[in-house]
Amino acid sequence: RTSTEHTITAVWAEVLGVDTVGVHDNFFSLGGHSLLATQVTSRLRKRLDVDVPVRALFAAPTPALLAEAVRELGSADEPPVVPVARDGSPLPLSFAQQRLWFLDRLTPDSAEYLVPLGLRVRGELDVAALGAAFTALVARHEVLRTRFLTDDDGHPAQLVDAPWAVTPTVHDVRSVTDAVARERAAREIMATEARRPFELAEGRLLRVDVVRTADDDQYVLVTLHHIVSDGWSSGVLARELRELYTAELEGRAVSLNQLPVQYADFSVWQRERLTGEFLAEQLAYWRERLTGVPVLELPTDHGRPAEREGAEGDSVYFSVPAEVADRLRATADRQGASMFMTLLSLFEIVLARYCRQDDIAVGTPIAGRNRAETEDLIGFFVNTLVLRTDLSGDPSFTELLDRVKDTALGAYDHQDLPFERLVDELAPNRDLSRNPLFQTMFVLQNTPDADPWSLPGLTVEQVGVGGQDAKFDLQLTAAESGGEVLAALEYRTDLFERSTIERMAGHIRTLAASVADTP
Repeated sequence: RTSTEHTITAVWAEVLGVDTVGVHDNFFSLGGHSLLATQVTSRLRKRLDVDVPVRALFAAPTPALLAEAVRELGSADEPPVVPVARDGSPLPLSFAQQRLWFLDRLTPDSAEYLVPLGLRVRGELDVAALGAAFTALVARHEVLRTRFLTDDDGHPAQLVDAPWAVTPTVHDVRSVTDAVARERAAREIMATEARRPFELAEGRLLRVDVVRTADDDQYVLVTLHHIVSDGWSSGVLARELRELYTAELEGRAVSLNQLPVQYADFSVWQRERLTGEFLAEQLAYWRERLTGVPVLELPTDHGRPAEREGAEGDSVYFSVPAEVADRLRATADRQGASMFMTLLSLFEIVLARYCRQDDIAVGTPIAGRNRAETEDLIGFFVNTLVLRTDLSGDPSFTELLDRVKDTALGAYDHQDLPFERLVDELAPNRDLSRNPLFQTMFVLQNTPDADPWSLPGLTVEQVGVGGQDAKFDLQLTAAESGGEVLAALEYRTDLFERSTIERMAGHIRTLAASVADTP
């Protein structure tokens, strides 16, 4: 192996969680996908000092091929994220944080941007040790002890406070003798606490509730504000909490690597990076892709309210059987595409048929962690990409998949422009009844350690909390599990009847089976 091939195989093994990688092994056959591809490219940038676009990994999916491609690429020109001075002065918000700060001022008591994590914990939970673990987590991650203020010029700013002690609030429903009523009471407490707003200017944007249903059975609710957390952060939190709780019980030192930077360092880096020629190139790409993007006219069951804020949501759950999902994966492999691209193509076909439109824009979250320095941080890094696809000309599914693949890879190459900046550029006149630029979202749950919750001596199961607002007209969330695809269609109850969404879920299943047979 060449030194470049050796570095590539080592990075793949780390990211994919496998022992060895051969120079002719296919990244996607080993379980790779778009998100892991971003991790690979960020780590290769750091180790080889070469800018490797995600597109290169799709075009050259083996270490041997990628090593050849790397030799043709230019050296990395991005400055690293580095610590900035902490002199007690306020620091800037990231662009994503600034948008949430603005929305919080617009509707200060909204629960729309709370992130509740519900856990069913069976066994004798040590609440004091749990509090100590969360206290250590707050000391480790500055963003969890940050206040969001207005500076002397009226601009938002963040100020990092000293570490503070987290004391879980214990709710006891063990005295409720009827089991059904006890469970209902516990769930009601969870739903209420999950919607209790935070005050951004006061900080402490994390709280922990324990609802005891028996001596050895309880719910744990961890609630954060989205301005300090995202989906990837949940995996970091779970992994580190397990170590901190275990160390507290065993009375030993904590075994966690020191964090090279903090979230505020990223905020400063992002502000400095998004200037000049780099900003102009990013804006030019998205302006060309999205200028004139049409509103998706979903046929709703009820009239659209004048304002969208605070719409209640509900979900319809369904699945795509493993034998169908396997054939869809095979189609993706033949086209050099990912399962994300395949499922997005299915969703867009259904949307096009419902809306009678062939110009479809769908939003999708991207982790925003394309710098190796940010992988182990809790914080709000996630960005939103708008994927606009042309379905005109009655394409076959494989032809459409090629179009979606090209759209997605172009978006990945230009993912550094925050969605908030894009909205300012392309949608200055806001329609308060709709989301800007897109009205439907597609999410494939494939973040690292997507469901890693465990604590020593306890059985931990992640549970839904309920009572959450719907952020979009319609959102399809999917996850691969045991070969099958588990999916949920979340919808606004003020726009749709449940029967309509159940029918749509059936159409997605039927289309998936049809495409699997004859793509």
